[in-house]
Amino acid sequence: MSESPDSSSLLSASSQLTLVEVDAIDDKEFDIPQVDTPPTLESILNELEDEEEPFVLEDTCVLNTDNIDAHSCDTASLASSDSGDPAHLKRKKRTVDLNATVHGSVLRHSLLKGISAQIVSAADKVDAGLPTAITVSGVIAVGTSHGLALVFDTNQALRLCLGTKATGAEFGAVSALSINHDCSRLLCGFARGQITMWDLANGKLLRTITDAHPPGTAILHVKFTDDPTLAVCNDSGGSVFELAFRRVMGMRSCDSRCLFSGSKGEVCCIEPLRAPPDFRDHPITHYSLLAMASLTKILVIGLKPSLKVWMTFPYCKSDPSSVPQLAWQFVSVQKNVNPILAFCKGDTVQFLMIKKEETGTIHVIKQRQFHLSCDIISLSWINSRTLVLVDSHEKLQVVDRPSQEILETLDLEQVQLVYNSRHFKSLATGGNVSQALALVGEKACYQSVSSYTGQIVYLGTKSAHIMTLRNWRERVDCLLKQEHFVEALSLAWSFHEGTAKAVVGLFGDPVKRKGVVSDKMVEILFQFTEHALKRCPEQGRIQVMEQHFHDVVPVLVDFCLLLQRPDLLFNELYSRLAENVVAKGVFLEALESYIVMDRLGHLTTPIMKDLLAHYHSNGLMDSLERCIVHLDVTSLDIQQVVQVCWENQLYDAMIYVFNSGMNDYISPMEKLFAVICPPLREGKNLTDGEVVMGNKLLVYISCCLAGRAYPLGDIPEDLVVQVKNQVFEFLIRLHSADSSEDEEVFPFIHTLLHFDTREFLNVLAMTFEDFKNDKQALEYQQRIVDILLQVMVDNPDFTPSQVGGLFTFLARQLTKPDNTLFVNRKLFDQVLEFLCRPDDDSRHTERQQVLLELLQVGGVVQFNEGRLLALAEKAKFYQICEFLYEKEHLYDRIIDCYLRDPLRKGEIFSYLHNLMSMPGYTPEEKLSVRNKALQHIQELITFDASKSADLVAFHLVEEVQQIISELKDDQQLFRFLSCLLEPREGSHPETTLPQEHDLHMLLLDLLCRFSPHQVLTFLQTSQQYRLEEATQITRKHNHSEGTAYLLERKGDVHGAFIVLLEVLKGKLTLLIDESNKGGDPKENDDVEESESAVASVEESLNDTIALCYRSSQNLDQPQREALWFPLLEAMMAPQKQVKGLKGKHTSEVLKELTMKVLNSMSSFISLPAIIQQILQDPVYGEGKLAEIQGLILGMLDTFNYEQTLLETTTSLLNHDLHWSLAHLRAAVTRGLHPRQDYCNICLQQYKRWQDSTEEIIVFSCGHPYHFQCLQQKDSVWNFASELQQQWSCYKCSSTHGGRGGSSTIPKRTCTTSLAQTHVTPAHHDGGAEVHRKKVFDEATLDFQQEQSWDQLRCLYRGPSRLSILSELSHCHITEKTGILLPVQPGPESFQLKLSPPPLLEE
Repeated sequence: MSESPDSSSLLSASSQLTLVEVDAIDDKEFDIPQVDTPPTLESILNELEDEEEPFVLEDTCVLNTDNIDAHSCDTASLASSDSGDPAHLKRKKRTVDLNATVHGSVLRHSLLKGISAQIVSAADKVDAGLPTAITVSGVIAVGTSHGLALVFDTNQALRLCLGTKATGAEFGAVSALSINHDCSRLLCGFARGQITMWDLANGKLLRTITDAHPPGTAILHVKFTDDPTLAVCNDSGGSVFELAFRRVMGMRSCDSRCLFSGSKGEVCCIEPLRAPPDFRDHPITHYSLLAMASLTKILVIGLKPSLKVWMTFPYCKSDPSSVPQLAWQFVSVQKNVNPILAFCKGDTVQFLMIKKEETGTIHVIKQRQFHLSCDIISLSWINSRTLVLVDSHEKLQVVDRPSQEILETLDLEQVQLVYNSRHFKSLATGGNVSQALALVGEKACYQSVSSYTGQIVYLGTKSAHIMTLRNWRERVDCLLKQEHFVEALSLAWSFHEGTAKAVVGLFGDPVKRKGVVSDKMVEILFQFTEHALKRCPEQGRIQVMEQHFHDVVPVLVDFCLLLQRPDLLFNELYSRLAENVVAKGVFLEALESYIVMDRLGHLTTPIMKDLLAHYHSNGLMDSLERCIVHLDVTSLDIQQVVQVCWENQLYDAMIYVFNSGMNDYISPMEKLFAVICPPLREGKNLTDGEVVMGNKLLVYISCCLAGRAYPLGDIPEDLVVQVKNQVFEFLIRLHSADSSEDEEVFPFIHTLLHFDTREFLNVLAMTFEDFKNDKQALEYQQRIVDILLQVMVDNPDFTPSQVGGLFTFLARQLTKPDNTLFVNRKLFDQVLEFLCRPDDDSRHTERQQVLLELLQVGGVVQFNEGRLLALAEKAKFYQICEFLYEKEHLYDRIIDCYLRDPLRKGEIFSYLHNLMSMPGYTPEEKLSVRNKALQHIQELITFDASKSADLVAFHLVEEVQQIISELKDDQQLFRFLSCLLEPREGSHPETTLPQEHDLHMLLLDLLCRFSPHQVLTFLQTSQQYRLEEATQITRKHNHSEGTAYLLERKGDVHGAFIVLLEVLKGKLTLLIDESNKGGDPKENDDVEESESAVASVEESLNDTIALCYRSSQNLDQPQREALWFPLLEAMMAPQKQVKGLKGKHTSEVLKELTMKVLNSMSSFISLPAIIQQILQDPVYGEGKLAEIQGLILGMLDTFNYEQTLLETTTSLLNHDLHWSLAHLRAAVTRGLHPRQDYCNICLQQYKRWQDSTEEIIVFSCGHPYHFQCLQQKDSVWNFASELQQQWSCYKCSSTHGGRGGSSTIPKRTCTTSLAQTHVTPAHHDGGAEVHRKKVFDEATLDFQQEQSWDQLRCLYRGPSRLSILSELSHCHITEKTGILLPVQPGPESFQLKLSPPPLLEE
């Protein structure tokens, strides 16, 4: 607990800077070059303000400071109050994320009650006014709005009240305060510009300075330097002055010198470098550095030994209303202490390190900057690693500079900060300040924040507050008070590991510090345990209680293991948790994950006993097994564990205990064999559990023979050979220990072979790989092989696959170069007879595959190939035959193998293609395969016509006619030709089939017979047929669509039309007959038939209309009428034949189709001719006018619409054209104003009044040139004629001039002249005064102006009004029914090309 402010010292003299451990950085990482000749103030003020890119450099480490305690009011930071994780409530177990950052409450926010009470009392009782400024050193001084300065000691007692209300009435409010380093002098700056100096020992006024700066401006800052006779001040005019105090013969005086004039750029913040007592002798202090922040840049100058500018640095982009901030701090870098200047304006904090070299030169080194998402109004160092910022929303943020991490956020709204806006606006002197400075002053609170030795004081309107860093214990205790135990442990662990930020109060060597933190963490663990047991819900569901402890126990285990205190976990904490049954169960279950991850390898005997009992009683046997195989065997009761494992089928755990606990590798195998041997011997199917057991047994044997421990780890090296020999001896036992009379010999090998032959042989193969020079192992290897042959050969219990697998295994072993095995070759012949028995149809594929594997091994396995081939053919082993034919290069016989093998018949095409395409085969071999393929071509086409066609197209092109002649089935021929004549990928366009035209004609005939619907597509896509013959074929098969298409291609449009018209008439007749039939029109069958007939008529009509539409483009009027009128008559004639119940619907359909014809023909036939033709028809001519009223009105509507559209279009065209030409004329005739009076190439002024004939060219961009200069620079870019040259502005468009890029592509700029004006000086005769006249060239639309006109048209960014109107008209057409407009696609009869109104750049 901290003491009260009345009895404790606010500031401690011992709280000075102390060096602690720092990390090393690269001291040469900087961007600013060495300054040999520093610039002057004038040169800095005259240079341009260029933006600099942000820089990122490796950060440096900094110093730490100790702080004293003051009266603390508990504050929960935003960072610490959100440290609880509600997502954990949904989790089964809570684990500790050591990477999660927990900072807790970093700052202690204390109210200075004594000072706050005195401020309020002084305002009420003596009318001192509201507080305006504060400064802290050995004492605290507070300035008021009525000109008083209240001085408080470290116990918050009021020592002095300096000034009077009369002084305040004359000088105005106190606007700035400063105390020198020995707390003997106080400087007060006032709102009306005066400065006073007071003796803090006796309260005596020593100086009143009224002429240090221009009158009429307020004092914004006044600061002592390290030299007590030197101070600096900054007024509201933006100027900075040096104040030198003198005392000669008892007379006190002050000399003022202007360091920076506000007329060159207003300074609104100054900060002299003041060294702490430990660094008063630092070399950098001899220069008396002063940092100044103007509205645009930072300057660092040296006041001693002479005035010198050391550095200038611009801000990043920021809001004009942002307040510049400056703050100095001494930092240790590579055991050297140097000052760092932190500055900001807006949201970016930047750092500059000032370093003095041995030569006396000062280097400025950029450090890494960081960005915040807020506007900073206050910036202070609280120690050399930590900054405290206040933003414009009065949110205080504690930032760790090395990591740029925000440690805590507090709300200062309750402080009610005092702002210095009145002084920045200089209201007391009439407000004569610039708008920029007044805008910055809106957020200025410089005099309300003061930092000193790790403490920051904030001045409110009625109170004063102090911020200090909490020590590490206090930060942990704050979290404990809020019952955030997990966060407290995480924070303490970060102190333990040295990763915490803003650490205060940890001293000594690392071991000692870790010990102190460890003791605190143990204390927290006990508190957490007691809290968890106390807060456990006594009633309710068991799941709620379990979840409660799942949030506690993993945390306890984690931190005990991190602290390497398992004794604490298993003794004190477990004994306390075991009092609660639920907590005990959760604890034991939580240990599993730590054991499996090998974080916990040894358990005490009581814990292990409880673990076994709990897991067994709750059925957590899998978890128990996972734990056992990771635990140290010495902590286990072996007999109890083995019994539990065997009863619950925990075979992995049982094997692990036998192996690790007793070095017994045979007993586990005996136990497992005893389970799986009986069912295998009796031929029963194994259960799932027995299968798992057998697989474990195989893996276990494999591990033992390979020197690996089961289920994980390695066998000790001294036991590897012994274990391997024991396992071999066990496997080759003649009988088991408890054998019966009917037990077969070698029962263990029998069992493994029956369980999984292939895997057992794989285990042996892997084991034999390791046998090199081990004589004992080689003997075992031969013995195992002999037993395998004895057991499996001539044994009907084994399948061909198993026997074949054995001999494949043996063949592979025999082929090894270092083989020592001996196997009787007669056995292989015996196996061959066994596998190739023709009378055995069972497992045919399996036997063939086994024999193929055996042959592919090769080596010593040599069979009589003739005998083998005969056996394979009898057994129908076609893959074996292929293998043998391949060796003899009899490739044509392989084709027979594929054709006879139903499983691989489809692969024959790939085989043939690869063999005839790939190199490596002789011509004779390819010829034999080719002949074989031709011999079986009919069979291949029957099997797959498409792949057969590909084969013929690529390899058998010359034999196409022969193949076609051999195909007797027309359907088969049709399929083959269809695939053969299809275009295919990979075929060469220059390779053509022989007699290709005949093939296409044959295919056309077959298409007409077998697939009529594909004829038209074939005719449209193919170009290889003859028109006359094709027409005869389609006529022969009555294919009207194909005939019409061919006639149209020949140019006989009328003939094609007659064909389609006859088809249409036939379909109309069927429709009329269907309509006139009796029956209910609502029956489903009748409706479907009627819809089918209508769809057929509509399809035929569309084809006929399309033909007429295509042909009418190239026909005269009589020829068009000869097409359209018969079609119209054909559609109108059937309407008078409609009768019956369905007649009304059919009549409506026919009228709609007739309207469709009229709409289409209206584009080519005049409307009067159409109306006359309609009136001549009996259906319309003899009826009333009402019957054709809709038709005629539709025509009239169409006419009116098109007339309106034409008039509107013409109006738009005329308006846009006039507008564009008017603007173009205005641009062409506009006068040009030169920007300079000199040529932009030679930089010589053109002669206005001298007698000169020089010619001047002025461009629209305003750049003038001499004609001769442009000619020399080759700026002629085009020739419209031989007489007229076209120029481009050299500075705007050339790669030589200006700042433009190298692009010469015309862009939307004013780089070229629309009206090139040649200015030629004219002079009078007779010695008269020469006047300069402008003689304009003739204003003609030359080539460049035509290009400009085109560019103006292209500048318009949106669609023209005509295009919008056209789109609307198109939409209107599609929505409007009955209007006589063309509906068939076709080219537009005309296209309007309008120039839309351009957008001109003024």
